[in-house]
Amino acid sequence: MEFNTERLTIRPFMNEDLDDVFNIYSDQETCRYLLHEPWTHDNKQEKFNKKLTNHSLTQDQALSLAIVNEGRVIGDLSVWYTGMKDTVEVGYTFSQESSGKGFATEALKGLLQKLFIDYKVHRIQATLDARNEASGRLCERVSMRKEAHFVQDYWNKGEWTDSVVYGMLVEDLEERLK
Repeated sequence: MEFNTERLTIRPFMNEDLDDVFNIYSDQETCRYLLHEPWTHDNKQEKFNKKLTNHSLTQDQALSLAIVNEGRVIGDLSVWYTGMKDTVEVGYTFSQESSGKGFATEALKGLLQKLFIDYKVHRIQATLDARNEASGRLCERVSMRKEAHFVQDYWNKGEWTDSVVYGMLVEDLEERLK
């Protein structure tokens, strides 16, 4: 999958993206609510190789996409099937430098549209750490609805955390496009 929005190119990762991606995932604040610790110089190639191999979305393989603005990778989008019929989950991460410029909204809107139209999915969901308020606001900006708040349901980085689930159906996208 590859597509363009007004300011972004969204495409599979390429070898030359390594340094930009490392700059994103080596940042402690960026990784605060993610399920993994910041990348290090020792593990960056191994971690990045996983993004390189996730170049197409299938029932058995996740898709990882680079978000490129002015020749630099400023974030990534991930998509995987959940195991429920025609349902995918999305994840996203952006560099601190790209924050507050509307790139996340633009990229996620484009991805949701591609998934509903080109992949004919029935439902798209996002599960996030409830403390990640910026991520919740992003989901709401793209017309996803908050469907659940689970209390201390996930053990991560040495603590119990709450999770929030946002969801969207194809009808929600059609309503937004009217």
